[in-house]
Amino acid sequence: MKSLLLILGNRRYFAPVWLFASLNIVVSTWVLYVPTVKARLELSDGELGLALFAFSMGLLSIIPASSFLLRKLGLGRLSFISVVTFASLMLLPVQATSYTFLVVSLYCSGIFVSLTDIGMNSLVSEIELEDDVHFMSAAHGFFSLGGVIGAGIGSLLLAKFTAPVYHSLAVAVFVLVTNGLLLSSYYRNQSRKADRGEGGKFKFSLIKPLLGLTLLAVIIMGSEGAIEHWSKLYLLEVVGSVTDQVAGFGYVVFSATMTTGRFLGDGISERFGSLKIVIGGSLLAAAGFALVLVATFWLAMIGFGLVGIGFSVIIPELFRLAGRAKGVSSAEGISVVAGLGYVGFLASPALLGFLSDWGTLRLSFTFLLGAAVVAAVIGVILKLRRVGE
Repeated sequence: MKSLLLILGNRRYFAPVWLFASLNIVVSTWVLYVPTVKARLELSDGELGLALFAFSMGLLSIIPASSFLLRKLGLGRLSFISVVTFASLMLLPVQATSYTFLVVSLYCSGIFVSLTDIGMNSLVSEIELEDDVHFMSAAHGFFSLGGVIGAGIGSLLLAKFTAPVYHSLAVAVFVLVTNGLLLSSYYRNQSRKADRGEGGKFKFSLIKPLLGLTLLAVIIMGSEGAIEHWSKLYLLEVVGSVTDQVAGFGYVVFSATMTTGRFLGDGISERFGSLKIVIGGSLLAAAGFALVLVATFWLAMIGFGLVGIGFSVIIPELFRLAGRAKGVSSAEGISVVAGLGYVGFLASPALLGFLSDWGTLRLSFTFLLGAAVVAAVIGVILKLRRVGE
């Protein structure tokens, strides 16, 4: 809570965390129209999954160039340009008239999601170093808050827009205006590493010392992405007996509990430590997925809430551990874990689509339960190896 008060009381800290909120406002608005696009193009779950996989391929393809772009443009400029470009590009998939158009537009959008994610996380990390403050967990709380704003308010406004493109246009303008007003607080921010002329190339050799943390990031962020893209369809097709507007609130509940957990995350971290949070949070999320699989509306709502609480603080803690990894600089550690974690965020919806096409959507969510248990096991292994201590 101390970090939240710090953010709300100082424009220097609020401006960069609003990038987190803006990114997820755009993503969650798109998610509201996934069923609409699927129905319009008459896609199977597998075809939709493949289109969403193009999103993650766009993200992955730009990671090797991210260090070069960070050095050339600076953290602030790259973050602003990327989030505004992403918001603008998301006007395209909601009005796709062909499968090819959908795939290409999602691929291009994925490129700028990646650059925004790496830029904003590096920006917060750099400000933490400069000012000797800690607000990474709260920054990710604003990412979750963006999901609440985009999915919650967006669900209520669905009937107000005559076409999805008008909704997406309103969101793009909102992102441009709000971030434009805050831009002066971070626009010229440049990493110390870039000032020294270092970090020009992304080195995949960095993955080895960060393997455990990276696997956790892929699982946790992958589960977040899966819930964001498939929770509404799950409630409509598996649980049933819910309207289109009500079905969007599975993700709203998940985002709301995750937001609350992240705003309280810094205090929780100080009390229990990073790896205990990973283990306990993963087990709590597994229990939540078990309730979702019961497939009754209210138990599913409780389940999504438990998953949100369980996963809430894990990603910020993984970034903290990555920043302390032996033989790896803070910026490099965060870049690897954040970048590849976000690949999981975008690739998992595609994987769930393939699983659903092969089996059922319920099978896909059973897979998420198993992944949460695996995350807890990895956390135990890292704890035994005293990673981050």
